[in-house]
Amino acid sequence: MRSAPPSTARVPGRRRRFGWPQRVFSQVLLMQLAIVTGVTVLATGLFLAPLSAQLDDQAMRRALAIAETTASPEVAAELQGSPPSADGPVQAEAERIRTATGAEYVVIMDRYGVRWSHTDAAQIGRVVSTDPSEALAGQDVMEIDSGTLGRSARGKVPLRDGDGQIIGAVSVGIEYDSVRDRLMGAIPGLLAYAGGALAVGALAAYLISRRLQRQTHDLAFSDISALLAEREAMLHGIREGVVALDRAGRIRLMNDEAQRLLGLGPEANGRPLEEALGPGRTTEVLAGRVTGEDLVAVRGQRVLIANRMPTDDGGAVATLRDRTELEQLGRELDSTRGLIDALRAQDHEHANRMHTLLGLLELEMHQEAVEFVTEVVGVHRATAEQVTEKVHDPLLAALLVGKATVAAERGVSLRIAPGSLLPDRLVDPRELVTVVGNLVDNAVDAAAGSTDARVEVGLRAEGRTALLRVADSGPGVPPADREAIFTEGWSTKEVPAHGKRGLGLALVRRLAERQGGSVRVDEAADGGAEFTVVLPEALTGIPEAGAGTDEPVTPGAVAQPGGDPVGERAADGRVVS
Repeated sequence: MRSAPPSTARVPGRRRRFGWPQRVFSQVLLMQLAIVTGVTVLATGLFLAPLSAQLDDQAMRRALAIAETTASPEVAAELQGSPPSADGPVQAEAERIRTATGAEYVVIMDRYGVRWSHTDAAQIGRVVSTDPSEALAGQDVMEIDSGTLGRSARGKVPLRDGDGQIIGAVSVGIEYDSVRDRLMGAIPGLLAYAGGALAVGALAAYLISRRLQRQTHDLAFSDISALLAEREAMLHGIREGVVALDRAGRIRLMNDEAQRLLGLGPEANGRPLEEALGPGRTTEVLAGRVTGEDLVAVRGQRVLIANRMPTDDGGAVATLRDRTELEQLGRELDSTRGLIDALRAQDHEHANRMHTLLGLLELEMHQEAVEFVTEVVGVHRATAEQVTEKVHDPLLAALLVGKATVAAERGVSLRIAPGSLLPDRLVDPRELVTVVGNLVDNAVDAAAGSTDARVEVGLRAEGRTALLRVADSGPGVPPADREAIFTEGWSTKEVPAHGKRGLGLALVRRLAERQGGSVRVDEAADGGAEFTVVLPEALTGIPEAGAGTDEPVTPGAVAQPGGDPVGERAADGRVVS
């Protein structure tokens, strides 16, 4: 018994546990938000870290520039020409410069470190609180230091007289609180930019995640993994061929059955369809240039049924079914029906002859009855001998006699063309039986109902090449259709109950081309269509010489040359007594 699924109701007192989300959309969104936030924080920190040092450096360089401007020859002369005092010229000049530049202080000292100017007038005349030795030694100094006015960014330069002798130094300070205020003032703007970048990044992450959600149908990673595993098992387990194509017409995927049916290997993945399969109807169907359902295609010796379905990304998925065995069964059914038709025709003919013989006997015309029987037996034997004299292969001879019987039933005269002679040296008689059977069937169908309905079959050999010609008195084939009739699925007949039409002539061409031969259709001399098949290397020896007649083939028994009738053979070579 199947157990019930666990209840999802919340139990009172139990703390709800929050774990890592399972959906692809949620996981990707969280990861992108974490990345955007981390990058924003890192970029802000990396910007703030050197900003403080840059502001300190700017303040020290500003102080040094003010000091260098202050240390002029005029100030040096005033230092030498007046004592240090709060209302002296040196103090006045220093205060003017301090006020103009916004410096915290401008201190001018002599070579002993005694102040001649200061923001606090009480400090004038006293020694400076910081060591001025470097500036008095001729060096420029930039530093962050604390003095009587607190912490400041300082710049110190030596003060020289007109002869270039150091007579003192100038020290300028920039209030450090102003530097810190600039830094703190820059932080809100920086954070605003960082917040804006974070918002834009979060929005982009959300939009990307939403698109990913639509593309993945809001599945979890575990669901995607399970679907991939199920897809692999399904593709390689089903007995139908599956071929997936991208929008450029390249093979994206083939399962094992498709590789078997198409005769391709895994190396075909990624190649264009035309390059992998070559030109032909199979390529046209899979590429979508031939539309419809259950389209027939022939690949090698296999008859395939193909269906194609476009996908949203511009590609397509095609399924292939092997119809070879079913087609063979259908052809066997057609052969059986042909045999039944031949037997029915013989039955009608035999009944007519028996009725004639019975009437002669009842009229006591015994001599006429004997002559009638002798004539019938002789005609049948002569007709069978005419076929076997020109066609030495028993399977092909039996096929022609059987086809003649069916043709006669439909009012069509099947003749052997003059000069026909085919020796019993065929490499593969069954292939020639297939070719002749398909062409004769089509010719009888075309000629039936026409005036003086007839079909003429010519068979002869040139070296090891077999030449076959089948002409009929039907309406013929229009020039525009003489190439299309050899395409799989092309037919003017009604579809039979067992499946598709349009395979006979396609198989004829494929068999001929497989042997390096050819097949074509032209207009017959007396109208109608004339099919010519050339089969190189179809014979194993040199054919015999001989000639044929233009007499119609009458239904009857197949006899060995010079012997008694042995019975009629059906199209598949079986003897029917």
